[in-house]
Amino acid sequence: MGCAEFYESQHISGDIEVAVGDEFTMSLCSNPTTGFQWTEQADISDNEVVEQVGHLFVGPSDEDQPPPPGKPGEEVWTFRAIRKGQTTVSVEYNRPWEGGEKATWTFVLSVVVQ
Repeated sequence: MGCAEFYESQHISGDIEVAVGDEFTMSLCSNPTTGFQWTEQADISDNEVVEQVGHLFVGPSDEDQPPPPGKPGEEVWTFRAIRKGQTTVSVEYNRPWEGGEKATWTFVLSVVVQ
């Protein structure tokens, strides 16, 4: 999900259906040069249905030259469906220090595992 979508609506949700054993990713716009970052560990409402298996930041890429400072990249979470059921996966875009802005952007993914 790109930055433009979050500039239009700071709280976005989505839906996905997967099979038991499948891995899936969630990619969201991120610009750590602003001091904001997404929560490292996603909040999963039912950890017996889905588990988080990875999280990383992928910087902007420009094949011809380095990207200009301040250009956003994306944060990517990887999850595995471990049994049939329904759960939600949610993350918040915050300035993590004490007194920093919280839940500036949120993303909630409803997951159905078949």
